[in-house]
Amino acid sequence: MISSQRQHLILSRLRTRGAVRITALSKELGVSAMTIRRDIAELADKGLLKRVHGGAVTTSTLLSEPLFSVKSQMDIGLKDAIAQEAIKYVSPGDVIAIGGGTTAYVFAQHLLESQQASGITILTNSIPVAELVQALESKDVEVIVTGGVTTRSNSLVGPIADKVIASLRVNTVFLGTHSVSIPRGFLMPNSLEAATDMAMMGIADRTIILTDHTKWSCTSLSLFARFDQVETVITDDGLDPDTAAKTKELVNELVLAEQVEPAQESEQQ
Repeated sequence: MISSQRQHLILSRLRTRGAVRITALSKELGVSAMTIRRDIAELADKGLLKRVHGGAVTTSTLLSEPLFSVKSQMDIGLKDAIAQEAIKYVSPGDVIAIGGGTTAYVFAQHLLESQQASGITILTNSIPVAELVQALESKDVEVIVTGGVTTRSNSLVGPIADKVIASLRVNTVFLGTHSVSIPRGFLMPNSLEAATDMAMMGIADRTIILTDHTKWSCTSLSLFARFDQVETVITDDGLDPDTAAKTKELVNELVLAEQVEPAQESEQQ
């Protein structure tokens, strides 16, 4: 398959999935990861897609987002690093809220494997997070699910979710974000999801945002939090120094999680 054919297929996958991963494309097309990277770089130079760590996303991300199943395969190492830092903000017996999205999901995975999860209660509007808790052999963790209308990210949003949330109280809420805008704040492409995130912040003593460094270069429609409404932002150390400095001026605490470098992929053609 020549490069133009590969690139046509990559764009086709992006239109249906919203995001693609280099390793998956390499396996599907029977070429090296380096070849796929070159194809993605050429398409990015033409403005036809946006490169991210481990793959690419569509440039049409203002009003939509990839499916949860696709996003969960993107930037795994970054999310793991962020999650390891985030669990330090949970103590046994806490009552916390966990929002939707894949970064929050990875945080929940790490949390439930840690000692900090002992005796905690989790309020969540994430179906995958609720399923994680239900799958636990130990029933030491209680989960409360908001109900509501499902989104592409397998989150529950809307008036039903917001009403349930408003009747409760949590120590800390952990939220992902689709994009970070300086100096505006944190945004989502789905206005209902943004409203539900705002509802969660409204019942929390402390708000922590979990997001990788690529989100500073994205754009979304609906603002759900200003910087002065957030206590802590946990991202990875891939955030460039200038952006990190600007963010530190706006938020109370910025944590840069150290990313563990994965083993080198084989680049044989």
